[in-house]
Amino acid sequence: MQLTRIANDLITVDIAALGAEMQSIQTRDGRHWLWHGDATYWTGRSPLLFPIVGKAPNDTVTVDGVPFQMSQHGFARRSNFSLMVEESDRCVYRLSASEASRAMYPFDFELDVEHRVEGRAVVVSAMVTNRDHKIMPFGIGFHPAFAWPLPGAEGAPHGVELDQGGAPALHRLSGGLVDPRTLPSPFEAGRLTLDHSLFADDAMLFPDGAGAGLVYGPVEGPSVHFTWENLPNFALWTKPGAGFVCLEPWHGTAAEIGGSEELSERPYSELLGPGATARYSFRAELRG
Repeated sequence: MQLTRIANDLITVDIAALGAEMQSIQTRDGRHWLWHGDATYWTGRSPLLFPIVGKAPNDTVTVDGVPFQMSQHGFARRSNFSLMVEESDRCVYRLSASEASRAMYPFDFELDVEHRVEGRAVVVSAMVTNRDHKIMPFGIGFHPAFAWPLPGAEGAPHGVELDQGGAPALHRLSGGLVDPRTLPSPFEAGRLTLDHSLFADDAMLFPDGAGAGLVYGPVEGPSVHFTWENLPNFALWTKPGAGFVCLEPWHGTAAEIGGSEELSERPYSELLGPGATARYSFRAELRG
């Protein structure tokens, strides 16, 4: 596997060419903050979701009524990116439209993914450019899996505290599709104590968003301040019993039960004009 390492005096980050996916975040003291990809539970670590987030009915989307096969979370995470920039503290990987991608997604696109370290933080940015002559619909999202428990916080209850406070409405998946019924929020005054039982029914979705930042970790001890930009939807996910929790900001969700297969009509789909570029990012600052 081709890996690129970026680092400063405080943290080291490894990124794979496959999916432009971050593989590890290690602080100078040797602690690992990202899930290690144990295949017993889930081989992902920090996949990029493009050009859809979540599932499509029968793994099929339509573009102007023409059907295309599209597996869950799209094809970018299974694609080999090209390394465009390699510096000590940042790198940029690129995925461009190809004959293979057009068979699944009939648009001329360019997807650049930058990883950058800033102090004790890693910033991941995705830039999508429409190289086509027509409006390009897509969904995009991040899926980083942080260690649960965080290193040095074994045995301590972990939680998620939203920077904005509040109690965003909860939705669940059924057969991988979004159930439109709104459920009571698991947050109280912006705070949620994590428990594996919360994920017995798969991910917790907050389609209306959860603000633009949160703190993940125990009340005292190490934590991750996680913020995001231009990503209006949010989800939390793990596999019960696994040692990770995914903090997932998205622009777009899985299709709704009974909803349209048309890519442009999926919930929160981005519609990018010809020649335009849009940027989406998250920042994970390691504390403690």
